Amino acid sequence: MAKQPIAHLFRLDRDSSSSLQAQLRARIVETIDSGVLPSGLKLPSSRKLAGELSIARNTVSLAYQDLIASGHLVSRERSGVYVAHGGHTAKIPAVAGPKSRRMQSAIMRKAPDRVVPNEGLRYPADWRQLPYPFIEGLYDRTLFPIAEWREASRMALAVSEVESWSTDTGEADDELLVEQFRQKILTRRGIAAAADEILVTVGEQQALHLIFELLCGAQSTVGLEDPGEPDIRSLVHERGATVRYFPVGDTGVEIASGLEGIDLFYVSPSRQRPTGVTMPDSERAALLAEAHRHDTLIVEDDFECELGFLADAPPSLKSGDRDERVVYVASLSKVLSPGLRLGFLVGPADFIRAARRLRNLTTRKPSPITQRTAGIFLSLGHYDAMLRNHFGIYERRLIALRDALNHYRPLSIAIPPVTGGTSYWVRGPENLDAEKLRVAAQNSGVLIEPATPYFADGQGRSNMFRLGVTSLDESRIRPGIEALSREMLKLMNAPADAGSPQRSAEDSFPSLPGAELQRLFSDQRLNYQTVYGEPCIIELFADGNMRGRAGYAQEERDEGRWWLDGDHWCRQWNEWAYGETGRFLVAREGNRILWLDDDGRRIDEALIAPSLD
Repeated sequence: MAKQPIAHLFRLDRDSSSSLQAQLRARIVETIDSGVLPSGLKLPSSRKLAGELSIARNTVSLAYQDLIASGHLVSRERSGVYVAHGGHTAKIPAVAGPKSRRMQSAIMRKAPDRVVPNEGLRYPADWRQLPYPFIEGLYDRTLFPIAEWREASRMALAVSEVESWSTDTGEADDELLVEQFRQKILTRRGIAAAADEILVTVGEQQALHLIFELLCGAQSTVGLEDPGEPDIRSLVHERGATVRYFPVGDTGVEIASGLEGIDLFYVSPSRQRPTGVTMPDSERAALLAEAHRHDTLIVEDDFECELGFLADAPPSLKSGDRDERVVYVASLSKVLSPGLRLGFLVGPADFIRAARRLRNLTTRKPSPITQRTAGIFLSLGHYDAMLRNHFGIYERRLIALRDALNHYRPLSIAIPPVTGGTSYWVRGPENLDAEKLRVAAQNSGVLIEPATPYFADGQGRSNMFRLGVTSLDESRIRPGIEALSREMLKLMNAPADAGSPQRSAEDSFPSLPGAELQRLFSDQRLNYQTVYGEPCIIELFADGNMRGRAGYAQEERDEGRWWLDGDHWCRQWNEWAYGETGRFLVAREGNRILWLDDDGRRIDEALIAPSLD
């Protein structure tokens, strides 16, 4: 038997998603392959190893049986279990000598100059361990429809199905999946496409790569959104094209300068990447007309098209395409994308044939088993059910984020209006450094995305950042924004350097005494603006009651009471601000009311309107 205990070599993690049996098998194989357990070594009995690892004997027995079946171990009658001869694969010794310490390898010196994309957004590998990851595009595991996908996977592995999808059909995509795309996804976007006008891709990114490879070259001029996705800029620059940037406003990309001279125009109208704003119907029609006028082709990235839960989603640009100048790109829900990477593009049949040939030269078609499983998943209605479930979850999360931002009001923050999606694009005060905020917030368990990488010049806009809700549940949003607000206030009021204080609009204000507050707020009306840009009227009555009406149609209403506590003004709404008591010092600058914290720093503000009669 083994001369020394070897249980310490088999590290088992009881919190892992893998079973203890699977972990034990993997650890034994690892130690055999590395040569730690040599051929012919006798392993402890199942009873002994189970005792040393504090696991069930049956777990060890089953692991041994599987490894005997795979040839890693052998069982000798009345003797025990041994490491099989030849189980350890000998490593070929290194003979190439030490690695060069030159800055660039010989291989890269020979490579032609190409655009190397910038590093992606920075977030720690263990982001799931942090309590408040407001990172767009990272998803909590609870959203994935495990049981439904398993059902579709089992059906795809039935003998009749295997015979269908395993047959070599060249580069043709799975017929069931293409038909489901036509029936379940494209019709909702107002698109009528034939099967030969659809190409399945390994996610949106491959679809975009194929488009720019085919339609963009050194002689092309391409129009891009700014801010926009860094990867899109890299794809265009890699083709050597000239780029013109078009600014993004609160209703999407602005084309006031016109599309004259633009060969190809990329746009994400449903949910602009990264700001999340939606282009209205009138501007979509104007874009199509301008593209027709100047013979410009359009790449429509229909990002998060199915998440317009705060308003009805406008139809796609492609649905209004009358002269086949729009190429449409989309993917399955982002919850499925990280693992499945299934997207598709829609265009004229001759363009799809060319894209299919180019796909064949690189990755070939996406996995047939994955395509068939996805087709079955959609056909059973699981995809629609998943979207309905996520629809409600994301709506509640996004509203919770909006309300938390409005409640804590980290200084003069503002967000553009959005009609759905999973993120907010946030603009802070001009002197905010979002990169410094990212570092400070991460130390408090909060992850945010500074906006700078999304802008073409890679500079400026340092006061902007993005907050997403895909990776944390609703219950963690409010405390996360509270922690972010706290870090933001500390950062904004920190000295600019070791010797000089940072003078800003957030410096201390002298507060009013209680007697003056009573006169100021009795029978007063205040005009206030929510963090998401909508007007709010607050009426304060002398008897201590108050009434609020928010929204352009004053559709949101609440009542509450206000009172004085010494020199502090206090208020409590029935529902707004979580129904909690707020206690503030108050300053006045002309017709501006400033609510302050106990250090005299501005928390919020409103304008005095004509008094109530």
